Amino acid sequence: MRDMKTRVPVGIALFALTSLACAATSRVNSYARLIENLDRGETVKVVLKYKDMTLLVDGKEEPAPDAVGGMTIHNWERFAKGVVRNEKEYIAISETQLIAHPRYGHVWNYVRLRVYGDGSVEITARYLTPTDFKVVMDETFKSKISDGKDKFGVHLFATK
Repeated sequence: MRDMKTRVPVGIALFALTSLACAATSRVNSYARLIENLDRGETVKVVLKYKDMTLLVDGKEEPAPDAVGGMTIHNWERFAKGVVRNEKEYIAISETQLIAHPRYGHVWNYVRLRVYGDGSVEITARYLTPTDFKVVMDETFKSKISDGKDKFGVHLFATK
């Protein structure tokens, strides 16, 4: 009986460690790697460090906020060059969440990423009123996929 009491916890611990090892996270440091990970059905998470990006408001560059955001890529579409009159291949990713904002009240927080074949990334962030979808905030951020050693603001991570 004593043997069984020690074997069960050890077995559970080994199972947990094996599960963690199988779900290892790896940095995605290029557009090609992003495509590979998504095509294999792997989960890809995005961490956006806005202070390391260029912020454009009404077409004018402004200081980017010291803020960080994140999302998991659930839905995406890839467009080859020329499919939608686009000059470069890209992946479109978007997500919308209802949030409570201190100045705007309840708004839809819409975030769209376009990750281009050359590794450049354009992020559109908009707040829309929940009843009539009026845009009350519209910002565009530009950066590149980070390799973890540079100062780019788009960090991608894949788990199997």
